[in-house]
Order: sequence, then structure tokens, then C-alpha cells
Amino acid sequence: MATRMRRGRGRYQGGVPALCSAVVWGSGQILNRQVGKGLIFLTSFVGVVTSEVVTGHYLLGGRDYSPRANGGWIVHGLWGLVTLGTRPRTMTTSGLTSGDNSVTLLADGMITLFGVLLLVALWWWNVRDAWTTARERAGGRPTASTWQWLRSLWQRSTAYVMLTPSALLVLFVSVLPIVFGILIAFTSYDRDHTPPAHLVRWVGLDNFTTVLRVGSWARTFAGVLTWTVVWALLATLTTYFLGFVQAVLLTRRDVLWPRLWRSVLILPWAVPAMVSALVFRSMFNGQFGPVSGFLVDMGITDQRVNWFTDPNQPNLARAVALLVNLWLGFPYFMALISGTLTNIDSSLYEAARIDGASGLQTFRAITLPIVYRATAPLLIMSFVSNFNNFGVVYFLTQGGPADPSYQYAGDTDLLITWLYKLTLDNRMYNIGSVMSILIFVVVGSFSVWNLRRSRAMEGADLS
Repeated sequence: MATRMRRGRGRYQGGVPALCSAVVWGSGQILNRQVGKGLIFLTSFVGVVTSEVVTGHYLLGGRDYSPRANGGWIVHGLWGLVTLGTRPRTMTTSGLTSGDNSVTLLADGMITLFGVLLLVALWWWNVRDAWTTARERAGGRPTASTWQWLRSLWQRSTAYVMLTPSALLVLFVSVLPIVFGILIAFTSYDRDHTPPAHLVRWVGLDNFTTVLRVGSWARTFAGVLTWTVVWALLATLTTYFLGFVQAVLLTRRDVLWPRLWRSVLILPWAVPAMVSALVFRSMFNGQFGPVSGFLVDMGITDQRVNWFTDPNQPNLARAVALLVNLWLGFPYFMALISGTLTNIDSSLYEAARIDGASGLQTFRAITLPIVYRATAPLLIMSFVSNFNNFGVVYFLTQGGPADPSYQYAGDTDLLITWLYKLTLDNRMYNIGSVMSILIFVVVGSFSVWNLRRSRAMEGADLS
């Protein structure tokens, strides 16, 4: 009974300092007779309140007293994040009025929100510290002095202090832009709602509904997504297997000058992909390209072939894009697999020959499993890279030929090139943000699934 009463009294005594610290930071610590620690939390609290007052206009009265006009960095930032502005800039006889820029308010509001979350974490630490210290005092356990607490805190948080500059850099360079791009998908930010002349509004899931359900948009998304998946699979498999074949051939003992051949075949990968794509675009030009001229001169075709502009033959442009990507991509896998082949124990092949295995059987039982196990993660990364292979498709075909049933997309457009056209060419930032989210979901899900399978295969017994 006495123990229960002591526990109940401890909870009660712990609740009072915690409640005081919840209202005024550090007051609970002062009640716990930790004046130095309480002054540290109280100083932080005063600093937060002072920064809010100094950055705002709370001393200005008038009829227009509002978070927009009088709020500090916290109140005004959260107001801007919620409302995205209330007054657009308008032209008057005296010039443009000073309105709200919704995009700026969104960015400032995000920074404010991260700051508020940090302050909430600090507030919770202050309340929890007051609670636990009061419980310790009620239970008769000794409590640390302010100096002991600071020394212990420094010892526990030294690594975090050292990592803070890097964490802040990652926050502002990586996390905030990503979150900003995601939030744009839930707004009306497009060419008809461009700040500061027009305000941007929160629209919820309307943009996702437009892409997935509205006829022309849904048809475009389904078509572009299907071709993107097909492109990524074919572009990855063709470059992988051609590189595999080239690597196997170059490791044969009866091939003369293998180093020379390897140096020649690595050149397509050494040349910048953009330069190669532009060269191939000129070669396959339907009007003056040498490929079409050669076909006409040889009598193979009656007239020049419009490889990239014929809307009735979109597969021509797709086939050329795959061939160009094959030319640019196979040297990478050739070099990668060549290094893997040189590390295979020759005794495995000797044992296979003694057992009477044919060359094909040796390849299927020894070479292919070992090479695939070593290159599977890179094969998956190559698929992800081809899924977002902007350079080859855009600089070669520019997404053409045009498809009248598509919204701002052509028959060879990938999701990433369609995203580029939506944002930079047509200023449909909200739909472009939706596309970026969908690309992340598709690529991320596929990558996680395949990486798990490849790790499972690495641990499997291949004997």
C-alpha cells in the first residue's frame, strides 16, 4: 500500500512540473530545483517568442490586423502554407500592388513547418525531462546537477552535433526540394495560375484524378507508361546480352588481339551520349540523312523514310531509339562482365570438360549463374536508369512522332521526357509533379522488389 501511495504521489508530483514546463519552458525544472537547467530551457522559450515578435508586426494595430499583415516567422509562415496567399498582384493607376506570391509562401511555409516540428521536439524534451526528474526526486533517487546534465548531454550528443551541418545541408538541398515538388502536385500551379499575378490554391487529389481518370490524360498516361516499361525492359536486356556475348567472345583463346577489340568496342560508351544521339539523329533524318539516302540508292525503298516523324509508323522511331541505346549501352556491360569472367575459377570449367559437358551446358551451368549473381544489382540499376533515360530519347526523337490522341506527348516519349515537356515547355507544374510522384512509386516499388530477389539469389546455393 505504501509503495502504491508513493507511486501515485510520484505521478502527481511529476505531473505538476511537466504541466508547468508545458506552459512555460523550464519552469518545471525550476520547481525540481534544477535552476540552471530550467534557465536554459526558459532562455530557449524566450528566444522563440522574441524571434516571433521581432519578425512580425504585432505592435501595429488597425482594422487589417491579421496573420498576413502582422504575423512573425511562425504565424505568417504557417498562414502562407495553409492559404498560399489571399491577394494577387494587380495593376492600378499607380502601378503593381504588393500581392502574395503563392510559390514563395509555399517554400517559406515548408521551412517554417520544419522549424516548428523542431520546436515541438524541443518542447516535448523539456516536458519529459521535468516529468522524469520529478519522478526520480519523488522516488528518493538522486538527480544530476545542471553541470552533470550538460556534460552527460555533450557526451551523448557529440556525434549528432558533428553531423548537424551535413544534416542541415541535406535538408535544404535534398529534402526540402523533394517535399516542395510533392506538394506542388496538390495545387493548381500551372500556366493559368502563375504567381504573383495569380494565386495558387490547394486542390487536393484533383490532379491525380485528372491524370488517371480524365479521358485524354488517362490515355496518354497509360500509353506513355506502357512504352516506358517496354523501353526499360528491352533497353536493359538488349545491352546486357549483347555485352555478355561480346565479353564471352573476347575471353576466348582463339580470338586475336583481344585488347585491341576491347578498346575499339568501348569507344561508344566513352563518347557522351548526347553527342552520339545528335549524330544518329542527323544520320536518320528523313530529308537529308545518309541512312534514308542509302536505302533509296540501293533500291530497298522507293522514297526516303521518315524515321522520327511518320505518325503512321511509330515503331520505326522506337526501333531506332532501341538500336541507338544498344550501341551506347552494351560496352558498359561488356567491360563489367569481362572483369567478372576473369575471376571465375578455371577448375570449374576443367571439371565440366572432364564430365563431358558441352559448351552450351558449361555456359548455362557455370558462366551464366555466376555472372548473373555478380551483376544482378547493377542490372536492376540499369533498368532504373533506362526507365528515366532522358538523354537518348529526347535528343534523338524529341518524343516524336506526334500522336494527336496524346496530351503533350509523342509515341516515343518516356515518362521523364513527358514530365520535361509538361513543366518546361507547357508550364503545367502540377501535372508534372503528379508524374514525378508516379514515376517514383513505379520505379521505387520495382527496384525494392528486384533488389530483394537479387539478394535472395546471392544467398542461394548454385551447386
